[in-house]
Amino acid sequence: MKTASIKHLQFAHNEWLRAIEFYKLELHILQERLEEIAFDNTGKEVSEGIEHYQNQLIIHRDYLDGLAHRIKTNVREAESEITQSSGNVSESTVLVHDELAEQYHTEENMINQLRHEFNRFASKWM
Repeated sequence: MKTASIKHLQFAHNEWLRAIEFYKLELHILQERLEEIAFDNTGKEVSEGIEHYQNQLIIHRDYLDGLAHRIKTNVREAESEITQSSGNVSESTVLVHDELAEQYHTEENMINQLRHEFNRFASKWM
């Protein structure tokens, strides 16, 4: 059975969890800016944009919460395995870790894209 060092997994998990907290804070800031735009503008065109970005912020915030939960679950599974082995984790735990890495990087790209789109929208209405 193929195994991996827990140190590699721990580093990645910690990095992702810190970044997720940063992105959640960033989404909160975007939410505040969106509320400012909504307060200052009441037209139909801006209302549709506000609704769109409000939905996007909710979706991404919920996804980040779920991703953080899945990462923490993977951490617990890895920690459980190292107590039963010599500091290594099983291939299945590594595969889950790799899937989480892909999910994290995809979400990171989507949030960056959302931020850029939102900033273009906000510059038009602020």
